[in-house]
Amino acid sequence: MALLGWMALLSSGASDARADVKLPALFADHAVLQRDRPLPVWGWASPGEKVTVALGAEAGETTTGADGLWRVTLKPQPVSKKPLTLTITARNTIVLRDVLLGDVWLCSGQSNMSISVGHFGSLPDVKADLAAAEFPLVRQFGVLEHFADEPQTDVKGEWLVCSPRTSSRFSAVAFYFARKIHAETGVPIGILRSAKGSTTIECWLSQVSLLTTKGLEPFARKMRESLDQWDREKAASKQNGLMPGSPGYPSYPFGEKVRRPRCVTLHNGMIAPLTTFALRGVVWYQGEGNAGDVVAAKQYRFALETLIRDWRRLFNDADLPVYIVQLPAYREAKDDPAVEEAWAYLRDAQRACLALPRTGLAVTIDIGEADDIHPRNKADVGDRLARFALADVYAKKLEPCGPLLRKLRIEGNKAIVEFDHSPTGLIVGTKAGREPVAEDKSGALKRFAIAGADRKWMWADVRIEGDTVVCTHADIPNPVAVRYAFAANPVGANLYNRDGLPASPFRTDDW
Repeated sequence: MALLGWMALLSSGASDARADVKLPALFADHAVLQRDRPLPVWGWASPGEKVTVALGAEAGETTTGADGLWRVTLKPQPVSKKPLTLTITARNTIVLRDVLLGDVWLCSGQSNMSISVGHFGSLPDVKADLAAAEFPLVRQFGVLEHFADEPQTDVKGEWLVCSPRTSSRFSAVAFYFARKIHAETGVPIGILRSAKGSTTIECWLSQVSLLTTKGLEPFARKMRESLDQWDREKAASKQNGLMPGSPGYPSYPFGEKVRRPRCVTLHNGMIAPLTTFALRGVVWYQGEGNAGDVVAAKQYRFALETLIRDWRRLFNDADLPVYIVQLPAYREAKDDPAVEEAWAYLRDAQRACLALPRTGLAVTIDIGEADDIHPRNKADVGDRLARFALADVYAKKLEPCGPLLRKLRIEGNKAIVEFDHSPTGLIVGTKAGREPVAEDKSGALKRFAIAGADRKWMWADVRIEGDTVVCTHADIPNPVAVRYAFAANPVGANLYNRDGLPASPFRTDDW
């Protein structure tokens, strides 16, 4: 168990002790539990009470501490598609049925992660997907929204077995992600959907990380100042006879009542209670809430790297895979190579996080919508995310993503861009709806900009040479930098690899 997660449980104290044994909401009928890893099962009971846990071929026992808490860690067990029974025995007995052993994925972020398949149910292709969604080995636990001032020990939610009747309630991105992995591997898949619309990444960070990460200043400075002010307000209120919870007692400064600024409360309410649960990996779709201006968008790299490290520490897994959805195209397209837009810088910040191991970036600039921040095509998003899992976790031989900038080299008047993830070469491609990408053999590459030392951007003349793109401009004899698709809505961006996966937007400059 992650240290902070267990400390959060301890902080609940005897108030959570029960004469009858009690489990967190995550342990319920139809649950998917993590295969092939030590499996923590925990809960509450009377102090000093003996508790026995049995699942499949494994069992363990413990004695509840004076604080009413107990925990048993079962030995790893392989995949079980056959429903198992999880039995917890103390003074009373809890029997959970239809429990599977498979892979559990935490799917988190803001509205594009939380939005359900049913939201798009009027679309013919989605309607067909819902009608065919008979996947009894795919399940979702939907964590209910909870803003909390302090780290919590439990959540509210329920496990749903995927069927035509229930699939409309699944996260759309998570549904297509899980469907593809299950179809390719046969492994039961459990989704923990813990997402909330209109949120910034700071809502999902732990307080200690937000306060102590150097790159997150000045946000952290404002947070510390607000907490100091809150301490003074609490002290003054107590001197005047007010107690916590009473009318007039000062509210926590980062919740829904006081926003100086709003942060960490969703981590407390919707992530901290999950950190003891064994996972296979994380899928993250968020960033719109941090793309308000260029400064905030540039800072996003530090916040996302902090979140990845933070969650790996909290879930006690230094190699926890984290797959990121890069923001799709959005807003009015601008035909200016020098345009400076926050969405472009935030995508670049997301790409920079690939420097951390066991990360992946699902590029979606070709499936966005100018007038809708919630693009309808979630199938390709889920499929592209699943490719990372299939290659990384399930050892499938496939290219996980589209071309990624490797380096820029200058040869005279040529700026030559080299790419990773293009083993069989690059193509000009076109994408229509959910149809596979088609090669446009007569088409021209678009959205490459080139600049010299004067930092004046021009649209480049470009051509593909193998797995490189060569950029020139008649008025730039000595180029120094290249950008690709570096706009909020880079309409026409059309570089793909031969697996039909789009190249990530990038910039080679640090201006």
